[in-house]
Amino acid sequence: MSANPAARGAAGTEFTAGIPSALQADADAGTAGIGPYRLAWLRLKRNRVALVFGAIFVLMVVLCLLAPVYAHHIAHTGPTENHITDQVKVGGKLTDVVSTDGIPIGPTWHGRFFLGADANGRDVAVRLLYGGRNSLEVAGVATLITMILATLMGAAAGYFRGFTDAVLARVLDLIWAYPAVLLGVALGVTIAVGGLNLGLFQLHGNSLMVPAVIIGVVYVPYVAKPLRGQTLSLREKEFIDAARAQGLSHARILVSEVLPNLLSTIIVFVPLIVANAILLEAALSYLGAGVQDPNPSWGTMISDGIRLIPSAIHLTFVPGGMLVLTILGINVFGDGVRDALDPRATVHLEH
Repeated sequence: MSANPAARGAAGTEFTAGIPSALQADADAGTAGIGPYRLAWLRLKRNRVALVFGAIFVLMVVLCLLAPVYAHHIAHTGPTENHITDQVKVGGKLTDVVSTDGIPIGPTWHGRFFLGADANGRDVAVRLLYGGRNSLEVAGVATLITMILATLMGAAAGYFRGFTDAVLARVLDLIWAYPAVLLGVALGVTIAVGGLNLGLFQLHGNSLMVPAVIIGVVYVPYVAKPLRGQTLSLREKEFIDAARAQGLSHARILVSEVLPNLLSTIIVFVPLIVANAILLEAALSYLGAGVQDPNPSWGTMISDGIRLIPSAIHLTFVPGGMLVLTILGINVFGDGVRDALDPRATVHLEH
């Protein structure tokens, strides 16, 4: 018999000196001294499904960023150039890019019109990549706006409470009261007609920053409210009392004590907001309140293609498939990041 005999519980869990064997294995692996973000990275590396879908999203981003290369060196056309009267070789014979009855050609699987053309004779593949660039740009700016405003408002409301919390909470409730799509359409149509002049900067109706600003503001309550609740809990902790006792200012406490403890939550929200921003941009563009012509967008491409179903189904299938793959990739990866940052996760690490 060994010097440290092992005992088994009623459920069959093995214990060593009163410590569950799984926890003992983690301790033996040296994880006790690993920081939370290092530990999260190790957990995320073990989640192969999340990494695969994250790679799919990265691939979509790279393809969209290479849109000018494809347009200039392979397709030899831009996203807004019409080719209604042009002809292209398909199967060894010349074919009209757009037939006399208005039906565009389907995929040629060659450099020009690889995924076919739309009703105006524009290259679908080129517009798809440029539309992805626009969608990612809008989503990136919108996410930045959301996270900055939500972090400032949520942390301030939760830390100061009182009058500050009352005012900020009512502002968040006002935005929260409207469905995201309806509020986005209302603001998008209003700004698209007259633009937006805030003194420091001005937005024109056809600017990509219009949907970015709208989406960024619309999603602020969805992030600010959880951060406010977490800040309310943090401000009662002993380390905050200790910081106050040391004479630290409110601003320094927020920056050095509160925000580092909100960082995990903020990181989890980033992929979620990016995915929702891409979806909302596509919805607004589909309804005519997002990206405006002649700028391409997956939403506008789907809207244009619906009119030609079923004769040219590729016009909706191609941008729709790209949208689904992008959202699926970032959502699954975001779930993996959330699980990796969860301190209650049951994933155990090995050498």
